[in-house]
Amino acid sequence: RIIVHPDRRATFPAEDNTIAGNVIAYGATSGEVFLSGMVGERFCVRNSGATAVVEGVGDHGCEYMTGGRVVVLGPTGRNFGAGMSGGIAYVYDPDGTFADRVNYDMVALDELDETDRDTVRSLVARHHEYTDSNVAKALLVDWERAVGQFRKVMPLDYRRVIDAMKSAQEAGLSEEDTLKKIMGSVHG
Repeated sequence: RIIVHPDRRATFPAEDNTIAGNVIAYGATSGEVFLSGMVGERFCVRNSGATAVVEGVGDHGCEYMTGGRVVVLGPTGRNFGAGMSGGIAYVYDPDGTFADRVNYDMVALDELDETDRDTVRSLVARHHEYTDSNVAKALLVDWERAVGQFRKVMPLDYRRVIDAMKSAQEAGLSEEDTLKKIMGSVHG
């Protein structure tokens, strides 16, 4: 687990300042990252299994991501989710402008379901616990309003796989038939 926050005596608002540079968690395969502050470009590029929470990212966030979970509690740069084929990102979007920064070639924006809401709340609470983030604290205090302002960045292929797995499970298919159903959902 990596936890980064300003010195506790700092008087500046962490969420308005850069705490780490470019390509943080590039190619991460596991672990957790909690960053109280903003980061540069290409955050979690090629992430295949790490969980990360940050308060703002530059351009190309979650580019080519194949797994893991990312929560962004602040602004994003352009081209978010380009080439993203797996994993899920949750972005806090109180002003409704995030949709203009997404690369929709391989992803869609979804509303959060109950499982997503629980996941995001848990990660925001842990972010607050580890970093003493003012942003996380404010979100938790007014959670019922705040949670409705998160957007789920969902890769289209990953959604098809999840839907095929759910359908196969509901139908009671064997593991072999489930795999066939999954492959058919992605490759047609």
